[in-house]
Amino acid sequence: MLRLSFKDVSRFFPPVRGRTGSEGVLAVEGVSIDIEDGEVVALIGPSGCGKSTLLNLASGLDRPSKGEIFVDGEPVSGPNEHVAFMLQKDLLLPWRTIRRNVEFGQEIRRMDAAQREERAQKFLHRYHLDGFANHYPHELSGGMRQRAALARTMMMDPDVLLLDEPFSALDAQTKMVLQQDLAQTVAEEGKTAFLITHDLVEALALSDRVLVMSRRPGRIIEEIPVDIPGRAEPMKRRQHEKIGPMTARLMSLLDIGKVEQTV
Repeated sequence: MLRLSFKDVSRFFPPVRGRTGSEGVLAVEGVSIDIEDGEVVALIGPSGCGKSTLLNLASGLDRPSKGEIFVDGEPVSGPNEHVAFMLQKDLLLPWRTIRRNVEFGQEIRRMDAAQREERAQKFLHRYHLDGFANHYPHELSGGMRQRAALARTMMMDPDVLLLDEPFSALDAQTKMVLQQDLAQTVAEEGKTAFLITHDLVEALALSDRVLVMSRRPGRIIEEIPVDIPGRAEPMKRRQHEKIGPMTARLMSLLDIGKVEQTV
């Protein structure tokens, strides 16, 4: 079953009215991607190639200039309750406690208060935030805040996870721990995920496939299956003998992406 599908998607941003020299930008062109139920797909490419544009389109926060996007077979025409979007910044609400931040999405959906609290406590425990439910974001480290953001995202029980470099601001050790937490949750609950990252090893450690984009206008120039066992154990994957050669292959493709605009 296809969970997320891009069909010949392009996005053109028109010139900014009143800005001298603004010519508009063709961010992505002719992108087609199919992501199956329970699959994790990573997207890499040069800065400015349109990776985040694709996630914005998939989330329904933006609309394609051409082509269509589908979630569970339904055209994306706006924000979808079956899709959750996790960004580089935690975006926690500073006036709410960590538990109330985690509950926020389900509060909007009018879930019963007692059920919200019970579910929130489950995710706080899963992401090692026991004892911090009544703390405020400013009282936590960056890594702990991102754990809370992950708990809030998973609390929504989405069918599709959109992840825009969610661990890029963290130190290497904290990043690997959170990668492990995410990978285990996605595997245990059979979630589908579409991940943007500039970290090539992260892409290989977390995904079933890696898609490589060209420079703007972004096109898919290569698809690399990650034939390494143990997607739920990214720390072990990092140590696999294939990681080095596959990382070198991705580096080579990114160099190609700088000069080649088509597959």
